[in-house]
Amino acid sequence: MTNRTVVVSNRVAPIDEGRTAAGGLAVAVLAALRRSGGIWFGWSGEVVASPGETVHLTERGRLATATVDLGEDDYEAYYNGFANATLWPLFHYRVDLVDFDRANYAGYRRVNAHFARKLAGLLGPDDLIWVHDYHLIPLGEELRRLGIGNRIGFFLHTPLPPRELLATLPMHRELMRCLAFFDLVGVQTERDRVRLCGYLAGEADALLEERDGGASVRAFGREFRVEAHPIGIDAAHVERSAAGTANIRDVERLRVSLADRRLIVGVDRLDYSKGLPQRFDAFAHLLRARPGNRNRVSLMQIAPPTRGGVAEYSEIRRTLDTLAGHVNGEFADVDWVPIRYLNRSFSRRTLFGFLRLARVGLVTPLRDGMNLVAMEYLASQPPDDPGALVLSRFAGAAQYLPDALIVNPYDVEGVAEAIQAALAMPLGERRERWERSMRVLRSNSVEAWYERFLARLAGG
Repeated sequence: MTNRTVVVSNRVAPIDEGRTAAGGLAVAVLAALRRSGGIWFGWSGEVVASPGETVHLTERGRLATATVDLGEDDYEAYYNGFANATLWPLFHYRVDLVDFDRANYAGYRRVNAHFARKLAGLLGPDDLIWVHDYHLIPLGEELRRLGIGNRIGFFLHTPLPPRELLATLPMHRELMRCLAFFDLVGVQTERDRVRLCGYLAGEADALLEERDGGASVRAFGREFRVEAHPIGIDAAHVERSAAGTANIRDVERLRVSLADRRLIVGVDRLDYSKGLPQRFDAFAHLLRARPGNRNRVSLMQIAPPTRGGVAEYSEIRRTLDTLAGHVNGEFADVDWVPIRYLNRSFSRRTLFGFLRLARVGLVTPLRDGMNLVAMEYLASQPPDDPGALVLSRFAGAAQYLPDALIVNPYDVEGVAEAIQAALAMPLGERRERWERSMRVLRSNSVEAWYERFLARLAGG
């Protein structure tokens, strides 16, 4: 890759050495930028009374970050409003939770236009521009309006719902038209790609030509490509990190507290898309249906709070507090608590240590674009005695990890049975499933993901 890369996302991770305790997108972006040189642009995370016109620039050699502040009204309309109260639930199939407000949509467009103006002044003529996620769908159009002719790619990290659900958004056509201003639109799975093409054919009379592993699309008077580019993890890094976590204080405390009991672990943001109430119900059903697990198995659910400004997140926290209290009240013993429910964050290395201790990884979102925790659980496991992964069929990762125990998260009894099967799985079978899964993770690394996408974007 000889072109400089310019990455645009809602938030920007720090580039200072030793401060990048980041995962997923941040790991990939920093690696790509360090290789080609470039800029990471986005919101600073600061909400101020008078944001002004300042671009905060931090440079470290060939790598730079550029951020802008948001005013209070823009933050509420763009971030809490249209992005997270409208698009997030819609893209996760929760039409019942969509809060639509035209003023929020106007703020969403206004912030995207503001980002485009600030970004335009930083661009060189040969830069590759890579825009990320649902916050920034209109950014390509706004850059084109400013005369930016660079190649621009877009990647959607969330799932994409089918045409019928997208059409519930009053300005769905206007929003999806924005995708035509990118040269390459990437989604997580082939299933998402087919849904997007189906929408474009049905709502925009698009002409589609399937070739080269994707679709060439003519729609809204423009030509662009739609392709599936499943994101991965740095499996080798996770393996090395997890293997060296035994002496981390919190990991050792957890190991001692288990007292030879088996651990089931879930790690998720506190979000209604993650299926956490159903997960707690499934674990309770397991304890009722399989009483031999009582005082022998614990579920540890780590769920850091997020998006406190959106009402639904306060509601999901109250629901989980109540469910955990009921399960623990029914089954706890003097030396055992069935559910360890933690509303706090841990460092990535500590999380890898927790994952390594767990006999079962429980990843059961109701809908998820990919889900990197499922991959990190597998990569954290000791090769001589790996655990088993229970994975929702509605996570994008299920399409790439068929050796997990695939479940329907709405089927409480079915999830409980899968947990029991994972707990009882013989060592030989666990090893075989783990080895096949790890071959997938190693061949589809996060490095391969960003190299593949940027090569396709640069190649035209």
